[in-house]
Amino acid sequence: MTFAADFRAVDLFLEREIAAGHIPGAVLHIAHKGGVLLHKAYGNRTVHPQVSPMNVDTVFDLASLTKVVAALPAALKLLEQGKIALSDTVDAFLPDFRQGQGEPIRILHLLTHTSGLAADLTDKKAVLKLSREELLARVIGSQPLRPPGEKVVYSDLGMILLYCIIETVTGEPFDAFVKREIFEPLDMNDTGFCPSFEPERYAATEYSEELGGYKLGIVHDEKAERLGGVSGHAGLFSTAADLANFVSVFRQGGVYRGRKLFSEATVALSTRNFTPYDREYRGLGWLLKNPADISSGGDLLSSRSFGHTGFTGTSLWLDPEVDLQIILLTNRVHFGRTDHILRLRPRLHNLIRSMF
Repeated sequence: MTFAADFRAVDLFLEREIAAGHIPGAVLHIAHKGGVLLHKAYGNRTVHPQVSPMNVDTVFDLASLTKVVAALPAALKLLEQGKIALSDTVDAFLPDFRQGQGEPIRILHLLTHTSGLAADLTDKKAVLKLSREELLARVIGSQPLRPPGEKVVYSDLGMILLYCIIETVTGEPFDAFVKREIFEPLDMNDTGFCPSFEPERYAATEYSEELGGYKLGIVHDEKAERLGGVSGHAGLFSTAADLANFVSVFRQGGVYRGRKLFSEATVALSTRNFTPYDREYRGLGWLLKNPADISSGGDLLSSRSFGHTGFTGTSLWLDPEVDLQIILLTNRVHFGRTDHILRLRPRLHNLIRSMF
């Protein structure tokens, strides 16, 4: 197979999406059987107020990829250290969390989005006026809408609770823990919360009336911003190269460059289907491919594939069946909160998967 010819089709696909105004630009990373086949920048990292080209080392606001790149590995690390178990209840760590009668919400429910908690706080505009303490009080005071373990409802609130639990267990700030335990061992030197790179490193996100300009290195998510830029549901910034290091751990059973970060059993546990009863298949943190359901991973990735997306336009998918990893980073919210990314992702994944 001549990959150079095939990737011209990928280039053309993304160039057309950029020309159509669906995204300002992108960085795409494709790896197969441990080898990098494509690592390329397309379009622009900013269009407003001026046009600035995208670079392969552009730093992106990962949005909800934070859930699997920071919160998930932190929880897995604590699980391996014997400091938490999936069966542990939320109120064992957060005594102010009182859900009343019935089955208690457990760490397993938070990681699989089956806690029964709402997806978000009801009044999103009010979030902008809350202090960090007020926002956390609202989340911790949230009551489930249904019994845990019955239905998948993708919930930021659950991942904020997990972030609080991780800080309680470790006795240190969440960002410090994941930097030392996850990012530094994986050589993820451009990954972190509240980054301080030069402005030209960032892919700009949405226009902020409060700032009077576009966000560069300031978290896009409102709740994460009120939490000081650090949370378990959003807030992380990174590059495609750093994310490639991260996904390689899940490709190689917990090992990175000969060093074991997790056991093979832990990695396998994270991609087990805990919600076969629901249309949306969920592992620990990961979204799993349900062949009978619509997926951002497209139609051609295998039933063993898993991944995640972020609201700003980021995504990563791994298909163990063909040993394929696809990382797509865009800043689609630079053009506002349109839905073009919802069609872009599956079509791009179909195009790439058809090459193997």
